[in-house]
Amino acid sequence: MATVGFVGLGGMGSRIAGRLLAAGHQVYGTNRTAEKAVPLVERGLIWRDREREVAQEAEIVFSMVTDDAALRAVADGPNGVVAGLAPGSVYVDMSTVSPQASSEIAERVRARGAEMLDAPVSGSVSEAEEGTLTIMVGGPEETFARVEPILRELGTNVIRIGKNGDGLTMKLALNISLAQQMLAFSESVLLAERGGIDRELAVSVLTQSALGSPMLQRRGPLVLDLPEQAWFDVSLMRKDLQLALDAATTLDVPLPSAAVAKQLFTAAHAMGYAHRDIAVVYEVLAELAGQ
Repeated sequence: MATVGFVGLGGMGSRIAGRLLAAGHQVYGTNRTAEKAVPLVERGLIWRDREREVAQEAEIVFSMVTDDAALRAVADGPNGVVAGLAPGSVYVDMSTVSPQASSEIAERVRARGAEMLDAPVSGSVSEAEEGTLTIMVGGPEETFARVEPILRELGTNVIRIGKNGDGLTMKLALNISLAQQMLAFSESVLLAERGGIDRELAVSVLTQSALGSPMLQRRGPLVLDLPEQAWFDVSLMRKDLQLALDAATTLDVPLPSAAVAKQLFTAAHAMGYAHRDIAVVYEVLAELAGQ
């Protein structure tokens, strides 16, 4: 069992920290909103007020926050994670942020004699609770080997992609496909429905056809019954598509369909759906069609 830290105890982070507690690890943690950590404290998490204090207690420190600005806020500065890292410790950031921002922090981590891995995940709250996430890791091979056993308590598919930042590049590439599949599926359902076909029947045919990927089989029915708690919300998808487009500009890669998907998720955001599940893109298309 390891002594670990966890910074960022929101929807996903709290579930991952909960699995670490259930596995028997001693877990120190902090969060911007202390109230969100109360259920974990009741299960044994040891609260600390500052990110630096969490890092000082732990052999391996995890974080999971929303974007580049949030990552810099918890990692940098006199009270940040980096300031609390001891030589030989490991910092594992599971956020979906830009590869550049993560790689810059990794350099500052190495300057303290520690190592950093970027380890973004694919999967929603239910996969986090069940420990069935896909985890894409960037960073030194020896560091990955040290942390891999713990990561396998959190995910069933744990892959080292390459150097620092590569896990994030892979995650952004994955989310392009997620957005495009959800958008194309919603277009198909709407066309069928406007043509007089029952929406539930259209969803069934599409998800059970050769086009019905595992993702669509799981998420497709959400266009019939949108969950109150988003599996993956519009605001986060919009952010990830922008990160992918930014990376594409740096790498001179054309991403025309990603740009179109970004427009639709931006429309969803503007229409008040920022915190609804990405399956709401069906409703956006229906409203644009005057339905």
